[in-house]
Amino acid sequence: MLLEIESPVFEPQMPHNLEQTGLSSSMVDDLLLKRLYAGGPQTAGSVADMLALPFLLVLSNLNELRRLHLTHVVGSRGPGERQYVYTLTDEGTDRALAAIARNMYDGPAPVPLDAYIQSVHAQSVRDVVITKQAIEQAFAELVLHDEILREIGPAVNAGQSLFFYGAAGNGKTALASRITRAMGSNVFVPYAVEFEGSIIEFFDPVCHIRVDDLIGAHDPRWIRVKRPTVVVGGELKLENLDLSFNPLRKTYEAPFQLKANTGMFLIDDFGRQQMSPSDLLNRWIVPLELRVDFLKLNSGRKLEVPFDELLVLSSNLDPSSLIDEAFLRRIKYKVRARDPNREMFREIFVRACRDYRVPFDEEAFNFLVETHYLKAGRPFRGVHPRDLLDQLVALARYLEVPPRMTRDLLDSVVATYFLN
Repeated sequence: MLLEIESPVFEPQMPHNLEQTGLSSSMVDDLLLKRLYAGGPQTAGSVADMLALPFLLVLSNLNELRRLHLTHVVGSRGPGERQYVYTLTDEGTDRALAAIARNMYDGPAPVPLDAYIQSVHAQSVRDVVITKQAIEQAFAELVLHDEILREIGPAVNAGQSLFFYGAAGNGKTALASRITRAMGSNVFVPYAVEFEGSIIEFFDPVCHIRVDDLIGAHDPRWIRVKRPTVVVGGELKLENLDLSFNPLRKTYEAPFQLKANTGMFLIDDFGRQQMSPSDLLNRWIVPLELRVDFLKLNSGRKLEVPFDELLVLSSNLDPSSLIDEAFLRRIKYKVRARDPNREMFREIFVRACRDYRVPFDEEAFNFLVETHYLKAGRPFRGVHPRDLLDQLVALARYLEVPPRMTRDLLDSVVATYFLN
């Protein structure tokens, strides 16, 4: 299947025949038989819509299956061939069960691996140009040191890896998760990818946020989404970075980094995963150097796929204790999430008060800072205002009093939030 690039938007073109889909006739037949088995008698039009394939192609294959006595027409739900109702014969049911034994995938038809690779290159993060204005707009709701934005922008423009480090509670995850917002343009991703008969389920609504389709007809096997943002934390295991085979469905699920292509892959709480940092970092040496990754099928066959994403590591641990000097060189940009100063802390508090509908009180704020930060030798953290106000609102509700920044309420929430 040929993918045409329309500047400045990539759009997979609607296929008009079997050859342009990049799929074999037998794979399309399997999809049709499984759909009729799972859904019972259906119109030809609804089958075509479910499989995201051109109607004339589906009709042609349905009629060929009918000629082979695998399907037959049992009626019509309206005028035209789209409304013809097809069902399986007994022999067709046997063939459908054989197709299900190969894999249970029943959804939009997959796209060939080669077509997916072309799409990644056409929508590469390395082609994204980030301006100072775009960065400022993406991070406008955060109160940050100016230096942080100046450090993030060039890293995104270079399409390089990033390491966010610094004390817990200063918004490293919030910083990282807004990077793709600054990247702007939307991209197309497939529902599923096919390679030598194996199906890799790709679309994930958690990290692929659908947006309205472009005006015009594109290949419906693809979905237009915001640039992906894939976030994993301490639950990450090394096996999560390879194809995951479902023995019941007999399909594969795309690993995190494949779903993150053309976007960002954030490994949060780096150093707290269920493997050593060195094992995880060794996994990224080839992808970072060559911009390709290698995935393995159950058969032992290896796939070469693009590694086209911003790899972002975030940790509140000392980077030098996690990464040796050689690997630190491969993580091109390091950004420290600095503690806010008093003025910034006040602004964060004002915004948090607005969110929690708690009137901001200047005198109470100064009391909080002088008593519980400066005298206590406690550093400001960007997350503190939100957490303190969250507890203050809960305490006020318990005491049946209005949520206000009083000294008594502030003293109480500080006592339960911080360790003395």
